[in-house]
Amino acid sequence: PPPPRPLRAAYHDACHLAHAQGVREAPRRILKASGVEVLEPKEWEICCGSAGTYNLFQPEIAEVLGRRKAENLQAIQPELVVTGNIGCLTQIQAYLDKGIPILHTAELLEMLYIGRHPGETDGGGDAL
Repeated sequence: PPPPRPLRAAYHDACHLAHAQGVREAPRRILKASGVEVLEPKEWEICCGSAGTYNLFQPEIAEVLGRRKAENLQAIQPELVVTGNIGCLTQIQAYLDKGIPILHTAELLEMLYIGRHPGETDGGGDAL
């Protein structure tokens, strides 16, 4: 079931998915069909700095990219950030304001499917 009101989610395109495979619209379509208002950040095409193992071998440059990506995402004031890549998720999470959750696309879809809102807890205090 869709959420009672649209969630305002910033979507981050993983570089390999968007640039190498040309997949940009499919994740947005499924999120929108699930009741999510998809927000587009400035400089969407800029890498977050993860790039596989790039953030391990070039940490200084990766940090600059990660901070820039997080700032662009935060500037559009989303309730949460969504991405389909775990490397991007962990990289962006390091620089994103702690009050903004970041979820993998599959995590958000599961939560919406079972009727949970991001940020709710499971009753034991753990965020879902």
